[in-house]
Amino acid sequence: MPDTSRPGPLTMGVEEEFLLVDPATGRTVPAAREALRHVGRSLAGQVVPELTRFQIETNSGVHTDLSALARELLDLRTTTAWAAEAVGASLIACGAAPLGGTGVPPLTPAPRYRHMHRHYRALLYGQGVCGCHVHVGIPDREEAIQVANHVRPWLPLLQALSANSPIAGGADTGYASWRAVLWSRWPSSGPPPLFASAAHYDALVESLIASGAILDRAMVYWLVRPSHHLPTLEFRAADTCATVEEAVLLAALARALATTGLAEVRAGLPAPPVEQCVLEAACWRAARDGLEGHAVDPFTGRSAPAWALMGRLLEYLRPALEADGDLPTVIAALRRLRRDGSGAARQRAAHRRRHHLPDVIALLLRQARTAPRAARSRPVVVA
Repeated sequence: MPDTSRPGPLTMGVEEEFLLVDPATGRTVPAAREALRHVGRSLAGQVVPELTRFQIETNSGVHTDLSALARELLDLRTTTAWAAEAVGASLIACGAAPLGGTGVPPLTPAPRYRHMHRHYRALLYGQGVCGCHVHVGIPDREEAIQVANHVRPWLPLLQALSANSPIAGGADTGYASWRAVLWSRWPSSGPPPLFASAAHYDALVESLIASGAILDRAMVYWLVRPSHHLPTLEFRAADTCATVEEAVLLAALARALATTGLAEVRAGLPAPPVEQCVLEAACWRAARDGLEGHAVDPFTGRSAPAWALMGRLLEYLRPALEADGDLPTVIAALRRLRRDGSGAARQRAAHRRRHHLPDVIALLLRQARTAPRAARSRPVVVA
């Protein structure tokens, strides 16, 4: 392993997208604009509209400490949930609407979204999916591109870790992350290719724009990308996590991947040359199985239990996690996921009991504002 020592931890920030639903039926409620009026002015830039009128996005500040990040994410969820309740809706944290329409959803009345509708037409059918994006601070753009190459093989496992959208149309889809399946329809979605340089990245993006496949740089939907407006590397593989603890776990793993990748780049180590088709297969398997099934080992192309691959990722990231002081938090969160099941598994368990969608909605409502365990009791000591 290269030396992961550096002046201090990399910064991180988290974007979370949420759904507004009727708590009694689970149907989406297009009341985002009304709910946003109940958000205080101090959070006006952090709680914002999304593509549809039944979605709201929150944006954390910049953090280096997981505990501070957890507190802010909980505050943002609580405030946004209160605003939703003020207009008769409820806020849920999951990757896709458990019960929604099959046509074009009610779009937020913004010129950009109207243009997307005219350009992509039926591609918007059933949209209204919600993701969790983690930004890790890497100001040097050339380095950020090279780090993206190094973290690329592990992106499907982050997708499996966060899988939280098995129910759509009121039924089990057979996929742990239906969001990932719906999102894969977009022209620039999925795992990114290997980039020779920042100039190579820019040339590919300009080709996508020139072809009409995307409208602008903001529509680069690869699972990791350099942000088009921030000095960060943005991880985009995840469903919106069911709990704050799982969102913080995702942020910790993303930062550790970026830290480790950056050390490898600076040590002159080449990125793993994983084939694009293998990564695409791994993403499909992650969407189907989540954490409870099998994953595709990106380095062999063979199937392996997802938790076995997670163990390998943890060992790979251990030096970076230890250096940032994040290892106890990560191990405790992973233990709870192993014991209680992923977000997708918990939704399925709630649905199986009576095949009654409001049971799933009740679970999602409880989870959305659950404080991380470490915030409620003494820290977990890991031997």
